[in-house]
Amino acid sequence: MIVFSCNIYWILHDVTILYNLWVSILTQKTVSKQITFKGIGIHTGNKVKLDILPAAPNTGIIFKRTDLKTNNYVYPNYLNVIDTTLCTTISNEFGVKVSTIEHLMGAFYGCGIDNAIIEINSQEVPILDGSAKIFIDEIKKVGLKSSDQPIKIIKINKEIKIQNDEKFIEIDKSNITGDIEFEIKYKNKLIGTQKNKINVFESNLKDIFNSRTFCLYEDIEKLKKLNLGKGGSLDNAIVIKNNKIMNSSGLRNDLEFVNHKILDCMGDLFLSGYKIIGSLKCSQGGHKLTNLLLRKVFSDKKNYSLIEIKGKQLPHSFANYQSLKSIA
Repeated sequence: MIVFSCNIYWILHDVTILYNLWVSILTQKTVSKQITFKGIGIHTGNKVKLDILPAAPNTGIIFKRTDLKTNNYVYPNYLNVIDTTLCTTISNEFGVKVSTIEHLMGAFYGCGIDNAIIEINSQEVPILDGSAKIFIDEIKKVGLKSSDQPIKIIKINKEIKIQNDEKFIEIDKSNITGDIEFEIKYKNKLIGTQKNKINVFESNLKDIFNSRTFCLYEDIEKLKKLNLGKGGSLDNAIVIKNNKIMNSSGLRNDLEFVNHKILDCMGDLFLSGYKIIGSLKCSQGGHKLTNLLLRKVFSDKKNYSLIEIKGKQLPHSFANYQSLKSIA
């Protein structure tokens, strides 16, 4: 009886902490009004206009190719990822694509945006300054609109790991947090080995959002041969040549290289469709490993629980654990 009581206490304790974590964002959110961006695709080099429109609860995130008249809706889901070469590209069943979605999706993930229609008149999301900073700044200007519909989250139930030689990515259960611990290792001495760990729901993500994409100068020719990087410049990417940064402004923060990888990871994780409660670790990974991890997680329902959080106010004392309803 004593053991049973203790177990109930800790269950309620964990639920209380979890409920506290989400109390400020318990209901689904969207942008309060339309936001417009104009820029260039870093890989296609095409000029592009992108509009983020408010969307009703339970809409999710939807891309709409306005340059096409039919079959032009594309859903950012991990199963719709068709290419992970230097960016994340999604496609619908008709072959309509949207690429380089990870920075925008990372901004949505970090801001707590659950629903939005993204109208885009070209294949590739504009790179802007190479980070999520401009997306975040404009979202903050208009603010978010809350609904009365509860959020849903994914809770990881067991350890899942993908290993590729020295590279790996893994996620394990966590009662209350959404941790991302990321490590990069480069032969280039300026980049070298960097590691950082953040909590998506509690950490100050300014450095993550502000961190730009980067490449080595000697890799630019390789990009051209792949027909990529056509819109790349020092205005939207950090370029390292002979262990020196070519950008006159230098770095925005000491861990900008690994922080940008964390931004990418956040964006790719949001292709699950939900926020994730779990502890993720990755070494030398990227878009491909993150996508493979999601595919493995959702391949078995024992790996996760889909939880709906109901209610607008935190009950006094213990959280009402009945407000956490498992829906899968």
